[in-house]
Amino acid sequence: MPADAASPPVPAVDRRPHALRSAIEEPAWVRAILITIGLAFIGLFLVLPLTSVFVEALRKGLAAYFDALATPDALAAIRLTLLVAAIAVPCNLVFGVVAAWAIAKFEFPGKSILITFIDLPFSVSPVVAGLIYVLLFGAHGWLGPWLREHDIQIIFAVPGIVLATIFVTFPFVARELIPLMQEQGTEEEEAALSLGASGWQTFWYVTLPNIKWALLYGVLLCNARAMGEFGAVSVVSGHIRGLTNTMPLHVEILYNEYNFVGAFAVASLLAFLALVTLILKSLLEWRYGHELALPRR
Repeated sequence: MPADAASPPVPAVDRRPHALRSAIEEPAWVRAILITIGLAFIGLFLVLPLTSVFVEALRKGLAAYFDALATPDALAAIRLTLLVAAIAVPCNLVFGVVAAWAIAKFEFPGKSILITFIDLPFSVSPVVAGLIYVLLFGAHGWLGPWLREHDIQIIFAVPGIVLATIFVTFPFVARELIPLMQEQGTEEEEAALSLGASGWQTFWYVTLPNIKWALLYGVLLCNARAMGEFGAVSVVSGHIRGLTNTMPLHVEILYNEYNFVGAFAVASLLAFLALVTLILKSLLEWRYGHELALPRR
């Protein structure tokens, strides 16, 4: 064969992972069915309920909608919800950073037990969490007589609501930070300390910039859960209108009284806050997706 004769073409080697090739090369009808099922579930269980909440809230017009939100009980519920979130979220932020720092940077006895306790609210029913606080701080609870003697009220008051909310929400920040800080290791902190930086300077200038977006992500999730918590708060609040009713509890009361416009108006405000949280969460994932994905590896 002449030297300049064309050699037979070499088939290209597909170096994509087998799972990726299989997903891309599925028949068009299979992909269409999967996409349709996904969109149907989203429409049925997410878009339709949210749309119905806003439709019912505005059924009698904007005037009735804003009148329902402007009632004294509704305003008190909104203020209490924001107050509880404003207390619980910073407490969980501090706890989450401290717990993540301790677990990721140090070895100590009981480390696995601490991690288990952090995950405990994920497995304990919120109603049980509320009952725990009633058992501790109620009038007939373990600390009830002492609290009564010192004129301190926790159950059926704002402190009990705050405590119950902190309990059900405190894993969110810690669970976002622990895997990320474990992934990053301790080399940068050790280098900063060896150069003469103090512990606070090391945290502020080295650790915090590395975890700031995951920290904000955890705070958003914690805040969303804090504002929407029902079970634990329902047990410790006493359902006192204008005093201990948060927005979810106020929705329940209005609905049971057949005040559907008022119930859906407050529910729509909760849904709006949840949507804002979801949008902020999506923006963080889009802008800092790689860093936020580290805790999930």
